[in-house]
Amino acid sequence: MPYYNNYSYFLADNLYALLLIPILLLSVWAQIQVSGNFRRYSAVNNRRHLTGAQAAEAVLRAHGVYDVGVRCVRGQLTDHYDPRDNTIYLSESVYQAPTIAAVGVAAHEAGHAVQYAVGYGPVRLRSAMIPATQLGSKFSFILLLAGMFLYSQTLFLTGILLFAVTTFFQLVTLPVEFNASARAVETIESQRLLDEDETVGAKKVLRAAAWTYVAALLMSALQLLRFVLIFLGRSENGRRGGGRR
Repeated sequence: MPYYNNYSYFLADNLYALLLIPILLLSVWAQIQVSGNFRRYSAVNNRRHLTGAQAAEAVLRAHGVYDVGVRCVRGQLTDHYDPRDNTIYLSESVYQAPTIAAVGVAAHEAGHAVQYAVGYGPVRLRSAMIPATQLGSKFSFILLLAGMFLYSQTLFLTGILLFAVTTFFQLVTLPVEFNASARAVETIESQRLLDEDETVGAKKVLRAAAWTYVAALLMSALQLLRFVLIFLGRSENGRRGGGRR
């Protein structure tokens, strides 16, 4: 019998099945919230007619950061800060749009730029992890599959370790994203970029985006747990098989 009634295999299969559905539902819900709130507040202009580009520049100035570029990039929800060229890239629906959503998204990306400018610890750790994370994302599943089919515990464990790096990267990403949003909201309120009722809308947009990172982390952690339990089950099977006569 391949499983030998192994408890680790039982946990791996059943725990994964038990937790997969709620995590998938959370992921779908988060994506719906992101698109829904962004679409809703992209249809509402803020009273100061502040564009996303202007909001990003206002956040940077409020924190004494003056060497970061702000440029427009094609696509929907393609907004990001690139530390390699120290530039904030805002999508067309954010860069020139004087909407509540545009201000919230742009302020968030400017928050990332401020993190790099002040040397925020988690963002420095995440940047340092990028090479290892890229390696893990490319080779972890290859090694896991190879270890599975070749029944090599060494390959399988190496795959687990590489996958664990990507999971840890997503864990480190959470405080980075939450902190960027906190900086954005704090500056929006202190600089009065939006009125109080408009700030509520910006918070909803940012909060919805944050949930997508939480869902991604939970999914990655669940997969990692399943791989670990399978590894333990295979190890136990190996010991039992080696002891059979």
